[in-house]
Amino acid sequence: MSEQTTLILLKPDTVSKQLCGEVLKRFESKGFKIRGLKMIQLDDAILADHYSHIASKPFFPDVATFMKSTPVVALALSGENIIDQVRALLGPTDSTKAEKGTIRGDYGVDMMINVAHASDSPEAAAAELKRFFKAGEIFA
Repeated sequence: MSEQTTLILLKPDTVSKQLCGEVLKRFESKGFKIRGLKMIQLDDAILADHYSHIASKPFFPDVATFMKSTPVVALALSGENIIDQVRALLGPTDSTKAEKGTIRGDYGVDMMINVAHASDSPEAAAAELKRFFKAGEIFA
């Protein structure tokens, strides 16, 4: 096991339903450390970069519209093996398949309206943290 830092984006559904505190509480109750936290309004450029793997798909405009519908909360979390731990705590990306007791199972709606984005690998986490946090915005 190793200490890792990962990116979480609390999506517009979490912000609009006022669930940010509840989700943060679940992360902190697992012993994860907040290293960076900010609210940001996403734009087309950052969304095209972040979702480059689906930017050519016919459903991408819906994703972009949703992700721009409110500001999101960008969160840098650290902990032992945190990438896998956070993804287990969140549950599957498709909230309809997430068990109750997981964050998505309790608060998510579907594949898109699913509470949070979480990095899926150390490499993705490194790139995503640089995308959403400037130098000096993540603290040890």
